[in-house]
Amino acid sequence: MTMTFTRKLALADIADARAYERERDQFRAHVIELKRRRRVHLGTVVAIVFENRDTMRFQVQEMARVEHINTDAGIQEELDVYNPLIPEPGQLCATLFLELTTEDQMREWLPKLVGVERSLVFRLPDGSEVRCGVEAAHAEQLTREHVTAAVHFIDFRFTPEQVAAFTEGVVLAIDHPEYHEEALLSPVTVAELRSDLLGSD
Repeated sequence: MTMTFTRKLALADIADARAYERERDQFRAHVIELKRRRRVHLGTVVAIVFENRDTMRFQVQEMARVEHINTDAGIQEELDVYNPLIPEPGQLCATLFLELTTEDQMREWLPKLVGVERSLVFRLPDGSEVRCGVEAAHAEQLTREHVTAAVHFIDFRFTPEQVAAFTEGVVLAIDHPEYHEEALLSPVTVAELRSDLLGSD
């Protein structure tokens, strides 16, 4: 049987303000734990959070809450922004953060890391590599010639063979000329991301 379930969010998936307040504490705790399993640190400056349907629903709900968005048209605008960050089978979507907390760090690293959003690569146990791309809707806003942004939206697209090879032993690396780091993914993170790649929730 072919599954017709789509991961993308629709208006019906977003609770109105009162309903969301009733579930917010529990849902927020769930998403914090989810992001813990889906976060990878690369050195001291770069962190990657792999997004899924729940993390993006949380983002939309929180934006609606803070901005007091209570119309279908307003919610749909948020869905149009964040739905591209929900991965399809064979794809991983992530938010890349430059974790800079001082003015001195920003002055040093934002010019130095121009192009960082194209510098991440998965190294799989079978010897193959999957390099990131930039989420198209955000590329023009975040790409600058002489200074980078502190947040980028990226994705990785895998062949079926690469999905099959995504097992324990996966390494995520960054090979920017000014910043070389790598991290062996934990078994918990591998399991999380395999669920994205296989289309299972």
